[in-house]
Amino acid sequence: MSYLGVGVSPGNVPVYHGTNLKVIDRRVRLTELVLRCLICGLSVLAAVLVGTDTETKEIFAIRKKARFTEMKALVFLVVANGISAAYSLVQAVRCVVSMVRGSVLFSKPLALAIFSGDQGLAYLNVAAVGAAAQSAAFAKLGQTQLQWMVICNMYGKFCNQVGEGIAVALLVCIFMVVLSCISAFGVFRLYGGKKAQNNSGW
Repeated sequence: MSYLGVGVSPGNVPVYHGTNLKVIDRRVRLTELVLRCLICGLSVLAAVLVGTDTETKEIFAIRKKARFTEMKALVFLVVANGISAAYSLVQAVRCVVSMVRGSVLFSKPLALAIFSGDQGLAYLNVAAVGAAAQSAAFAKLGQTQLQWMVICNMYGKFCNQVGEGIAVALLVCIFMVVLSCISAFGVFRLYGGKKAQNNSGW
């Protein structure tokens, strides 16, 4: 009987097939590393696109400068992507160190902590992108019932760059969701292996 590299000897003594487990773990860790590097790079790109976006227009002899700080949703998006970039960088370093050492993640508390962190960042990014997309829709289409005018007619360049930033942040969200699934696999593998060992005693 085996479960993800865990076997049972004729004497019902749990036996770990280290080779198979390490191969699976190495492939998962490599995929995780690539995703974390992508998330880190794209998060920085999204934060830079939105955070550095400015455009100045003169309206009735008054110079008005559009910046991301004028919309709280965009501030939220920049902060969320900054947090994601820093977190992904730390986790990417952890993956590299683990791969160099050739170690396999057997610590349940650490696996659970990584899973919780990935889940939290995924929810944070989804919320930030949703809020920014809604604000961008109001800026692009306006809201006649509330007498909100269309801003993008005046600040076209600003709106276009914000749209690019939101699109990049959406990719970060997708990668974060995939990464959360990988983290969940790491947790379930450990707890599932323990369950298989307990069942082997019957």
